[in-house]
Amino acid sequence: MADSAPYTPYSTLHNRQAQMYPVLTDEELHRIQRFGVIRHYEQGQRLFAVGESGPGMFVVMSGQVAISHRDGMGRTRPVGVQGRGQFLAEAGQLSGRPAMVDGDAVGPVEVLVMSPEQLRALIIAEADLGERMVRALILRRMALIESGASGPVLIGAPRGHALLRLQGFLARNAQPHHVSDPAEDAAAAAMALQYGAGPADVVVVCTNGTVLVNPSEPALARCIGMVGSADRLATYDLVVVGAGPAGLSTAVYAASEGLRVAVLDCRAHGGQAGASARIENYLGFPTGITGQALAGRAFVQAQKFGAEMLIPAEVAGLDCSRDQAGGELAVRLSDGSRLRARSVVIASGARYRRPEVPRLEQFEGKGVSYWASALEARGCAQAEVALVGGGNSAGQAAVFLSQHASQVHMLVRGPGLAATMSRYLIDRIEATPNIHLCTRTELTELHGDPVAGLDAASWRHRDSGEAVTRPVRGVFLFVGAEPETRWLKDCGVAVDANGFVLTGAGLPAGAVKPGHVPSALESSIPGVFAVGDVRAGSVKRVGGAIGEGAAVVAAIHQYLAGLPTAA
Repeated sequence: MADSAPYTPYSTLHNRQAQMYPVLTDEELHRIQRFGVIRHYEQGQRLFAVGESGPGMFVVMSGQVAISHRDGMGRTRPVGVQGRGQFLAEAGQLSGRPAMVDGDAVGPVEVLVMSPEQLRALIIAEADLGERMVRALILRRMALIESGASGPVLIGAPRGHALLRLQGFLARNAQPHHVSDPAEDAAAAAMALQYGAGPADVVVVCTNGTVLVNPSEPALARCIGMVGSADRLATYDLVVVGAGPAGLSTAVYAASEGLRVAVLDCRAHGGQAGASARIENYLGFPTGITGQALAGRAFVQAQKFGAEMLIPAEVAGLDCSRDQAGGELAVRLSDGSRLRARSVVIASGARYRRPEVPRLEQFEGKGVSYWASALEARGCAQAEVALVGGGNSAGQAAVFLSQHASQVHMLVRGPGLAATMSRYLIDRIEATPNIHLCTRTELTELHGDPVAGLDAASWRHRDSGEAVTRPVRGVFLFVGAEPETRWLKDCGVAVDANGFVLTGAGLPAGAVKPGHVPSALESSIPGVFAVGDVRAGSVKRVGGAIGEGAAVVAAIHQYLAGLPTAA
C-alpha cells in the first residue's frame, strides 16, 4: 500500500514526492473506472491491513483514508491521510502480495478497487498513466525499505551472523524490515527472553504476529507472505528456472507477448549480477547502476506483464518423460509440488566455486561471503578484508569494499588482472590506495572461532612460498563459476565436461533425439532451452545474458506453434 504525501522522512526520496504520490484528475478517474469495481466503506472500517493479502489497488473517489505503519510487535505510527484522486498501493500489489501498511476510512469513503490483473491491464492499456503508476509503486517500495518501519522485526545483535543472514536475504528481495537490538530496546529484550533466544540467535516477529527463532529463509518468506502462489493445476506456457538477468529478461519478453510464465529461484532475484556493486559498462547507464537495482527493475517489469514469481522456490528436478509427443514437462520443487509446463528455460546460472581451504564451510556466513553488499561492508568498517578473484565482479566488489574497509587484500592466482577484468576496473583498482593486489597468491587458512566468527586469514605466494597472515574480519570469494545444473540429472539434458548446458550447433550428434533439430538456444531435449551463464559458450556478461533472454522467446514461440493442439 502507499504512504501519504505529507509524510516525508526518507532523505533520498524527499524530492520525489510528486512522483511517489501523484493525484489523478477527474478525467483520469473517469477513464480508469472500467478497470475496477466501486466499493464503499464507513467511518473506521479497515480497507486493508498489514500482513494480509488485499484485493489489490484502491483509488480514492471520495472521502479520505488514514494510513499507518504497524509492526508485528503491535507498535503503530500514523503516516498521513489520502483523499480523492490518490491511489493506495506499492509494488507488491502488482502480484497480490500482503499490504505493508494499514488503511482505515476517515468518514464515508468511496474507492475504486482493482485486482492485480485489472491493475496490470490498466498499466498496459493506459501507457502514460501506467508509467506514472509503476514509477510511484517502485518509489513507494523504496520508501518503505528506507523507513525501516514496515515488514518483519528482526531482534538480534547488530553484527550477529544469524541476523546478517536474514537481513541479506530480505535486502536482496527488496523486502522492508526493521532491526531491534535487544541491548537497546527493552521490548526486543523481553521478546528474546520470552522465546529463549541466546546472544547469537535472531528472533523474527512477522507482520501477522507470528514469532520465529533462527528461521530458514524459506520459512521467513512464508511467514511474511513473500512466496507467490502458483496454480499447481495450471499448465504454464513457460517455466523459467532462475531469476538472474537472463531469466528475468526471458520473463519480461515472454510475458509481454502473451505467454503464461512462472519464474522460480531458490533465493532472490538478480543472481550473481545482483552482487555487483556497480555495473558501468552496461548499455544505457553511463553513470552505472548496481546489479541489485537493475534486477529489481526487471523484477517489477516482469510482474507488470503478468509473470508469476515464486521466490524462494527451490527446483529439485525436471521430468522430461512426457506421456506423449509434444506433451508437458514437469518441474519438481523441493517441497514435493510440481509445475506443468509446455516449455522450460534453464536460466539457473552459475555459483562461485569454493576454494580448497580448510574450515571454509565453518565460516560461511560468519566472515566468509560470496556476496559484497552494504550489510557486509558495514560489518567490515575500518577493518582489513581479503577478496579472492580476478573477474569483473571481484573488481567491482574490491572497489566497493575499499570505501568501507581500512585495507582490501585482493588475491589472484594469475600474474595480473588484464586477462580477466575490464580495463576501467583495473585502472580504478590501481588508483585506489587501500586496495593491495597480491598476484600469484592463494588463500590457505582461516582463523577464528566458528561461533564468534573469523578473525584472521592466511595466504601464500605460489612461487616463493612466502606466507602472510592478516587480521581480516571478512573474506569475500569471487572464484570462477560452476553451473547450477545438478537438478537436470534425471532429465537427460546434454551438458559439457564442466556441466554447462549444450545448445544448438554445440550439441554432438548423438545427444539429439531423432527428428529434433534444435534451435540456437535449445537443448538436446525439445522444448527445453538454456540462456545466460548456465549455457555452454555463452558470454559471461550481464548484457549477453539479457540478450539471450530476449532472443530465446522467438524460439519458444516457434516451438509452441509446432505442438499438437489439445483436443
